[in-house]
Amino acid sequence: MDDFDHTIHRLVHGRSFDTLEVGECFPIPSRTVGESTFAAFQMASADNHPIHYDVEYCKTLGHPERIAHGFQVLLFTAPGAGLFPHLLGERLIGFLEQSSQFLKPVYLGDTLYPMLTVTGLRRQRTTGVVTLASAIHNQRDELVLDGEQKFLVRLDD
Repeated sequence: MDDFDHTIHRLVHGRSFDTLEVGECFPIPSRTVGESTFAAFQMASADNHPIHYDVEYCKTLGHPERIAHGFQVLLFTAPGAGLFPHLLGERLIGFLEQSSQFLKPVYLGDTLYPMLTVTGLRRQRTTGVVTLASAIHNQRDELVLDGEQKFLVRLDD
């Protein structure tokens, strides 16, 4: 393979800001929240509240299992876990902001289905802002997280 060029080795063919459409969806692969997810989050966050790590404590509060921290659930909406940032490639300048509401508890063993949907495209002089709705449903089809993320994108010349 003498003609290999690492600069064009991409997961998907790139797109520009102007080819994005409001309503376009970017699913993120589903994941089941397991012991390793809880352990990794505890290590990274240093959060040690028993509602996240002590099943007997949770049962005294009427929960069947440990509850995932809201930020732990939010991590499942990381765009890099799906195709959105890969589509924009080098045009993606940065992550501007995010907001989220945690609507239902996520328990150890739940399977989460994250989705990002384009809800806004604001063109500026040399950049654009892409607004994505972020949503996560569980295996019972319940909406557990509803939010929004904004990204700055370089426009094509």
